[in-house]
Amino acid sequence: MSREGKVAIFSAGSWGTAFSIVLADAGNDVTLWARREEVAKSINEQRENPDYLPGIELPPSVGATHDVEEALDGADMVVLATPSQSLRGNLVEWAPHIREDAVIVSLMKGVELGSLKRMSEVIAEVTGAGPERIAVISGPNLAMEIARREPAASVVACADEDVAKLIQQRCHAPAFRPYTSTDVLGCELGGAYKNVVGLAVGMAVGLGFGDNTTASVITRGLAETARLATRLGANPLTLMGLAGLGDLVATCSSPLSRNRSFGVKLGQGMTTEEIYASTRQVAEGAKSCSSLLALAERTGVDAPIAHHVDAVVAGRMTAQQMMDSFIARDTKAEVE
Repeated sequence: MSREGKVAIFSAGSWGTAFSIVLADAGNDVTLWARREEVAKSINEQRENPDYLPGIELPPSVGATHDVEEALDGADMVVLATPSQSLRGNLVEWAPHIREDAVIVSLMKGVELGSLKRMSEVIAEVTGAGPERIAVISGPNLAMEIARREPAASVVACADEDVAKLIQQRCHAPAFRPYTSTDVLGCELGGAYKNVVGLAVGMAVGLGFGDNTTASVITRGLAETARLATRLGANPLTLMGLAGLGDLVATCSSPLSRNRSFGVKLGQGMTTEEIYASTRQVAEGAKSCSSLLALAERTGVDAPIAHHVDAVVAGRMTAQQMMDSFIARDTKAEVE
């Protein structure tokens, strides 16, 4: 992979489209693959993605297509921004067209249901790519703020430090500062788990609780994330950085966060099915909470937040019952 080149992004949702702006501002030619032809047409003709980022003008070096082969033609960097639970099925179709020397970058934040694999593991399994060709980007990445070019930072993680540095250079834009890491596992688990914590915080907000409650949930959520990630081999410092605490704070604090907003609606009494029916946006935490809980249980890690959030999402418990249960938990063995 060179310092400049063509990037293909799959797909043209809010985060994929926002990241296309970052890459274009950093000097890359970018092609967005859109699942729907009308989205690709809007991007090419109107220079806007009205379904996901209305009012944001896209740079001239960003194009779009519905054709997989066209999107991947000449791309030495392939960025995946699909919902995590649909990655495997889509990647089976896309993989044969990805160059054997292309670096594959995951923007996804989830753990696959059933297999309990992180997104980098799914990519490796489907494509056969080695760890030196797979990277993840994680951090406080609220799509609309990125698209507005508000200053932000993130982490590029790859097992090969030199590859991480090349990707860092490829996406270092005037308003976007990337840092590098070799802790792929820590970055991915921090990004996935913060969505579950964001749901819990949203429920607290929806119930009408204030800053003491939300701060408590955020802090205990970070502790729960760190317990699981470090048990699996992550660097504890990763969870204190942009891909851990930084991403957690943004997701739990901002009304722009899909997971927080989903949680607010649960706290207000809506069911999961009613929320799904009301939006086309995907809240990854609602999809991944059960897989993260299963991963924690398999690893022998206590995960009360994931356990309770999963119960509310599945309709086995109300948000108020969740908060009551948190407070009533036995404290004998718990330390800060």
